[in-house]
Amino acid sequence: MRKIFTPLFTVLCLQLVLAVAAARGQEDANSLPALIRRVKPAVVAVITYDAKGNLLMSGSGFFVRPGQVVTNYHVIDGARRVEIKTLDGKGRIYPVDGAFDIDEEGDLALLSVSRANERPRPQLDLAASVPEEGERVFVIGNPLKLEGSVSDGIISAVREVPNLGQIIQTTAPISHGNSGSPVFNMRGQVVGVITIKVTNGQNINLAIAAARVLTLHTDKLTAFDDLAGRNNRTTFQQSAEGAAEWSYRNGLNSLWLGNYDSALNYFENAVNKNPGRVEAWIQVGYCKVKQGKAREAIRAYQQALRLRPNSAETHNKLGDAYYFASNFAEALAAYRQAANLRPDLPEAFYNLGMTYLELGDRHSALAQSRALERLDPGLYHKLLREIER
Repeated sequence: MRKIFTPLFTVLCLQLVLAVAAARGQEDANSLPALIRRVKPAVVAVITYDAKGNLLMSGSGFFVRPGQVVTNYHVIDGARRVEIKTLDGKGRIYPVDGAFDIDEEGDLALLSVSRANERPRPQLDLAASVPEEGERVFVIGNPLKLEGSVSDGIISAVREVPNLGQIIQTTAPISHGNSGSPVFNMRGQVVGVITIKVTNGQNINLAIAAARVLTLHTDKLTAFDDLAGRNNRTTFQQSAEGAAEWSYRNGLNSLWLGNYDSALNYFENAVNKNPGRVEAWIQVGYCKVKQGKAREAIRAYQQALRLRPNSAETHNKLGDAYYFASNFAEALAAYRQAANLRPDLPEAFYNLGMTYLELGDRHSALAQSRALERLDPGLYHKLLREIER
């Protein structure tokens, strides 16, 4: 008996084939090779030279807007001339006009490369939130002059550091030359900027969260000659203020590595030499919390607030100290003050929610989650998981 295939059956088969093909196409578009092809043209090598034209160092960077490249500050520090080299095709070399902005604490620099506008070039999207531990990421950069190398791994740790933001640690292999490389999530968004840190002779694979890039300004362009000669560093470091700043910077380096004991020594030295350095008092409090000395941390944060009463971030950190001292009423008051001063500070609402949970008030915790939903989807879902436990 012959089988008769109706037009309807044929149409259904065709629809099924098209659906499978579309699904495979979507899967291919999100595959690692496809993502690399899409974002790699926006990644560059950054090459720096001294006043005599000798090579200083090379690093990596990436386009965030037309003619604007992000890299590490330490890559360009002391340079008199800087170039970038694109990674697409045979690569093109462009002179860098200067720096729009630098962020020494975050180890970031925003460079002007106006001639790179001669041809269209993709700009990378910055992720709105930091990935969770265990999420897969990849890095594109120029380790040991191997231009355009790709490595992948997972997020192994994320920690929040006052006045720095979130620090990301990844298992993706990196080495010198990767400084300034973008760290990508599996949607092709930049989640962080690699900064090489060395401890006990080993590289620690760290990145500053991409949100810090958004704080860089473009209203002023500084030439590299002016940037390199703007301070007499030796004279500055010999002053009390300079010595305090030196201690503060070293404390930040220790914080990058998660070495809270070493960091605390530096920060306490900074406040002894310059008691008016608000940020150093905040870091003293942060390190004390990490050491389990919450009551000592409270005193440090209170001193910071005497110097800068309207700092939402400091009120938020004071709330943390009260929380870990099991003084939940004072913690709520501090977090509320932080939220009042900065209604766009998601950490304040998350901390309020967690404190209400500690007090058994799920209804109030849910109210904080609703405020978080529009501010930070990642923290919103994190708080919801805690509420639903």
